[in-house]
Amino acid sequence: MQRLFSTFPNSWPGLGLLILRFAAGLSLASVAHVAGDLADTASLLVRCVVDGVAVMMWIGLWTPLAAVTAAAIQIGVVIFGHRLDVSLLIFAAVCLSQSLLGPGAWSFDARLFGRKRIM
Repeated sequence: MQRLFSTFPNSWPGLGLLILRFAAGLSLASVAHVAGDLADTASLLVRCVVDGVAVMMWIGLWTPLAAVTAAAIQIGVVIFGHRLDVSLLIFAAVCLSQSLLGPGAWSFDARLFGRKRIM
């Protein structure tokens, strides 16, 4: 993970990335109701995956993978749900930008993979 991002910004840029992660995770909440049309087992599986990805976004764990998965879920809803919802495409763009920007200093990724200071 450290090779993907050279820095984990702190202060105001870190707060901006934290807000971006929360917005991307909350956008997945609007996708969960689409799974209600599926069979019971498939609906439960889809909701578990969506909720798991949202939690990973909120806590900042494996952020690039979670953000790309969230964008794929939202684009999949637009394609397979046969409804053009511009807000889903906007949130997919937010997720893709989050995957490119990184998790920020206030995330589990920064604690696990960030640079350590050796004294």
